[in-house]
Amino acid sequence: MRILFAGTPAPAADVLSRLLAQGIQVQAVLARPDAPAGRGRSLHRCEVAHVADRAGIEVYQPVSLRGPQTQGWLAAQQPDVVLVVAYGLMVPSHLLDLPRLGWLNLHFSLLPAWRGAAPVQRALEAGDEITGATVFRIEQGLDTGPVYGQVTCDIDPGDNAGSLLARLCDSGSDLLAAVLQALDTDGLTPQSQDHAAATWAGRVSTDEARIDWRAPALAVNRRVRAFTPHPGAWTTLGGHRVKLSGIPKVMEQGTLAPGRVHTDRGQVLVGTGSVDLLLDLVQPAGKPAMAAADWARGLREPEPVFE
Repeated sequence: MRILFAGTPAPAADVLSRLLAQGIQVQAVLARPDAPAGRGRSLHRCEVAHVADRAGIEVYQPVSLRGPQTQGWLAAQQPDVVLVVAYGLMVPSHLLDLPRLGWLNLHFSLLPAWRGAAPVQRALEAGDEITGATVFRIEQGLDTGPVYGQVTCDIDPGDNAGSLLARLCDSGSDLLAAVLQALDTDGLTPQSQDHAAATWAGRVSTDEARIDWRAPALAVNRRVRAFTPHPGAWTTLGGHRVKLSGIPKVMEQGTLAPGRVHTDRGQVLVGTGSVDLLLDLVQPAGKPAMAAADWARGLREPEPVFE
């Protein structure tokens, strides 16, 4: 089977590495172009390209899939299937049938739940107890194609988006490998999604990741977990941005006003719209994340207020 892999960020690189470790032969890789990063804004190669480079796999990095040069490259590869994991470019409709078995997307939710760019974050934010990964065939609609297979995954109270996504990459890689084997041997018939049951997982903006301390403590807990590590849940203190991470603990009761910070025997509590919240990790602007108690010792005000 002639396999192409299309992906860009670290989760896609993790999946590619796992597939290669299972002996799956990838002919070539599609990735987004190198992009400026860091303080110097120098060009950095994406994580998928690094994995392909180390494995000696050809990497093609078009700006778009619509240009004739890119279409010619794809046709010359004569792929049986293209595997897509967090690639970041739309596939034009006239290219969907180019591979014999189509373009197969590994999506990190139990479709039709959480279609869109941020399924892991939205599942955590919503308080879902179960999520999973889905392999489906790409069609013109966004994440609407027929499903070849799914695997479920429990969401633990100690999960954030980073830890949950890492587990989904692991189980999703195995699912993708199993689907490929079935397609290559016995064949596999995909099942249509229930479009009426679809939910939407829009991209998370930095502004959206700001904490509203008037919300219930459980909602704040979920927001911190959902937006860790990216883009990072944040608030402000004295006009300066402060990020929160780790696993804030919802207390049984609380008397603090929303946003009011109180230190008690090494514990840092914040008032919310319901009960108090016990902070875990705090990251002031320009500094690394630290234990909340260490951060609180450097405060000038005895009981400041998050804004």
